[in-house]
Amino acid sequence: MPNTLAEINSLDRGAFTAALGHLFEHSPWVAEETWPQRPFRDVTQLQAALCATMRGAPRERQLALIRAHPDLAGRLAQQNKLTLESTREQASAGLNQLSAEELAGFQKLNAAYLGRFGFPFIICARLSNKSAILAAMQARIGNSAEGELATALGEIEKIAQLRLNDLLKPK
Repeated sequence: MPNTLAEINSLDRGAFTAALGHLFEHSPWVAEETWPQRPFRDVTQLQAALCATMRGAPRERQLALIRAHPDLAGRLAQQNKLTLESTREQASAGLNQLSAEELAGFQKLNAAYLGRFGFPFIICARLSNKSAILAAMQARIGNSAEGELATALGEIEKIAQLRLNDLLKPK
């Protein structure tokens, strides 16, 4: 796995997609469609290009990306079927250590949010904790669908940035 920008810049399309495809949950198309823009002068330019690809995608593709994210503390987490990255991210916010009451609260809010917007609640769990996430879920459920779509894409950008930082940090 490449761990420097020079290595990333030297990859062919398939290897680039394989190396960066996980940055956007189950959506390697973001990396694949960003590949032609190489070489990137720095990580900031790479991140901006990836996010521009995501933001420039048709709405249906953006919605598919959002829908590729698991519910927080949801069924996949309970069944240990999250990606390695999502497992770590949810654990960092304490979502792997919920009481039965907390879990029920998350499940209720996840269902209400999905019912209202048609996609799961997205937040960068690594930059939060379980109480802040619950508060955000309660607050954001009153937002407009367009506002939540924009917020979800912004949170996905944060998630991707942290995942990219993990990939390119010195080992």
